[in-house]
Amino acid sequence: MGQLIYSSIASLDGYVADRQGNFDWSAPDEEVHAFINDLEREVGTYLFGRRMYEVMSAWEGMGGAEDPPVIQDYARIWRAADKVVYSTSLATVDTARTRIETTFSPDGVRELKAGTDGRLGIGGATLAAAALNAGLVDECQVFLNPVVVGGGKRFLPDGLNLRLELLEERRFGNGVVYLRYRTLP
Repeated sequence: MGQLIYSSIASLDGYVADRQGNFDWSAPDEEVHAFINDLEREVGTYLFGRRMYEVMSAWEGMGGAEDPPVIQDYARIWRAADKVVYSTSLATVDTARTRIETTFSPDGVRELKAGTDGRLGIGGATLAAAALNAGLVDECQVFLNPVVVGGGKRFLPDGLNLRLELLEERRFGNGVVYLRYRTLP
């Protein structure tokens, strides 16, 4: 059975984007990016909402010889993974190994998990909220940035009642702290 992992970069006050939708404050430095690459290397399929897919699809064309090695590495990871985009507004996608689902189906995600021994990543706070509320997420990984943005799109949805067990933590030179939790029944 595969594991569904929700991973994101967040502000110290728990937001993945500020009130204007900006997340430029979350750009990882080389040390953090290399660590993220090592985590993402094990993901065989990504589940994205439309907005997160549109942000991440830039990786399809990145990773050229002029880019730093950490960027080249992540671009290879991105292109090697399958992607499922949940969207009612997208008719087509511009990236390889990508398909569109018009509705989020918890049973469909359970089937995806049952059909793999690997890791599935879920990206986008809105989609992740639906998966968390459906009890589908096995782990939450958060990279807390030393910044407070005061509001915006939350890493975890309001009203979620979830027990977690800390599995791993790591501090980085730029002040970012990585926390990895297993969800408990």
